[in-house]
Amino acid sequence: MKAPARFAPYTSPVEIAWHYLQRVMNVAILLFLIAPILVIIPLSFNENTFLMYPIHRFSLRWYENLFTSVDWIRAARNSFIVSPIATLLATVLGTLAALGLNKATFRGKGIVIGVLISPMIVPVIVTAVGMYLVFARWGLSGSYPAMIMGHTAIAAPFVVITVNATLAGFNQNYVRASLSLGASPLRTFFSITLPIIGPGVISGALFAFATSFDDVVLTLFLAGPTQGTLPLQMFTGIRENITPTIAALATILIVFSSLLLVAMEWLRARSAARQTGR
Repeated sequence: MKAPARFAPYTSPVEIAWHYLQRVMNVAILLFLIAPILVIIPLSFNENTFLMYPIHRFSLRWYENLFTSVDWIRAARNSFIVSPIATLLATVLGTLAALGLNKATFRGKGIVIGVLISPMIVPVIVTAVGMYLVFARWGLSGSYPAMIMGHTAIAAPFVVITVNATLAGFNQNYVRASLSLGASPLRTFFSITLPIIGPGVISGALFAFATSFDDVVLTLFLAGPTQGTLPLQMFTGIRENITPTIAALATILIVFSSLLLVAMEWLRARSAARQTGR
């Protein structure tokens, strides 16, 4: 068996066969992982009131119900109130924390970093119970401030890690040059540091938004009767009354998540190109 042109001349037939077998296995694993997601999309266009195959007639009635139902509109409003504010706070606080930790050298730095990223490690149910007890004592349980602070706490670690990884390849000589030319630290940050680490900050913000927007457990503990978000409304609907409206929302969220992934990959490639000087 002659090796194809893209393989080295000394490549054996077994190695070539293993190369193609790996590709087939990768495609099979990918299809296995995304098949349950792809199955939901056609069901959102099913005219039937049950989530079932085969689909006899296609309809947009469940998308219409999604955009006209009072419960779903209220849940969407709550999601787009809490998640953007929590994302903004998590991005600002997480970026400042990453900048401080990147420059600081002190004993116990690892412990501080561990505390900051603990919401990623501790089971979310434990975090939710702890926050509920604290906010209930403060009289904030069942309020927007409690939800915003809770979502900020679980989203900020993603910003800290992403920005800290970006700062690992940051050349501090740019900052020193700016300061030596008379620029203030604040102007140096906005003119030099932020534009360079910007893709990392935006990537962290996207991760923070996805984390906040997708949360169910924390919202279940902190939200009031009329403050449920879209994921919580989906969770409640699955428990009480499964309708294809959930499939319609799931389809929209799949498209939205895919766009987020594309945006994060574009930002990652742009950040890598900027760091390599291309």
